[in-house]
Amino acid sequence: MLAVHFDKPGGPENLYLKEVAKPSPGEGEVLLQVAASALNRADLIQRRGGYDPPPGASSILGLEASGHVAELGPGCQGHWKIGDSAMALLPGGGQAQYVTVLEGLLMPIPEGLTLTQAAAIPEAWLTAFQLLHLLGNIQAGETVLIHAGSSGVGTAAIQLAQMAGAIPLVTAGSQHKIQMAEKLGAVAGFNYKEEDFSEATLKFTKGVGVHLILDCIGGSYWEKNVKCLAFDGRWVLYGLMGGADISGPLFSKLLFKRGSLITSLLRSRDKKYKQMLVKAFTEQILPHFSTEGPQRLLPVLDRVYPVTRIQEAHEYMESNKNVGKIILELSQ
Repeated sequence: MLAVHFDKPGGPENLYLKEVAKPSPGEGEVLLQVAASALNRADLIQRRGGYDPPPGASSILGLEASGHVAELGPGCQGHWKIGDSAMALLPGGGQAQYVTVLEGLLMPIPEGLTLTQAAAIPEAWLTAFQLLHLLGNIQAGETVLIHAGSSGVGTAAIQLAQMAGAIPLVTAGSQHKIQMAEKLGAVAGFNYKEEDFSEATLKFTKGVGVHLILDCIGGSYWEKNVKCLAFDGRWVLYGLMGGADISGPLFSKLLFKRGSLITSLLRSRDKKYKQMLVKAFTEQILPHFSTEGPQRLLPVLDRVYPVTRIQEAHEYMESNKNVGKIILELSQ
């Protein structure tokens, strides 16, 4: 089969399609014939040599995919049959013509969505669901500040927060991105390049601050995050795009606010946790992608590339211009 490959860490120019061995499903696994996969920041970091796959996972890029069940491994429980369309959360391997996946990490394609749209759901939406509900314990009426509001996780979190009865605010780097976030349900957006988002957040909340922050930035935002966090607020850190180092009295400022700092990664979680997360998401959230009405959920797609243009797709993601997900389509 063909798969996205790089021989050494570096820039997008190192990526190419390579003929590799087709995987075989193991105990309780399904072989998925991939129709589409989505790019994630983790793919860029792995390509640069900064994010190794978890032990036992495929070294091929791709944390989510959609396609058709091609083969059932031994011990499968009978939930899936050959030919079924499905989407999958993966620890790696999605940017190839075939990938093996535990059957408990497969989800049905919501009615009315294409395979290309479905490829934008697993990693981003499961991450946003986990951050808001399992870790952030979001409640109706609370205010949540979502950094990188136009990203895949950001566009999912806006919709999920609104569905939970919360008030989503976002930060983004352009007026266009803020306008797109507001169309999805963000009540307000702050351009971090033009204003101090902590001051703008405090002004919007009349000095109270936000009850929950979803933060993929890290180091460079710590002081502003604590400043606009409400007393007893929760700050969930799930990325370090703004660096890992801090300088200053983080603990004393956080302690003064009685704030909780919660950290999370999804890729390195164990199989049992991921299966629990997929089951909860499938039951509680997935039906809303098919239901017409004001609370219908929609994956946001920015651009779709054939996998042969993998270098271009990576370059585009690195430019930080995308609103929503960048999809790769794989031909068989």
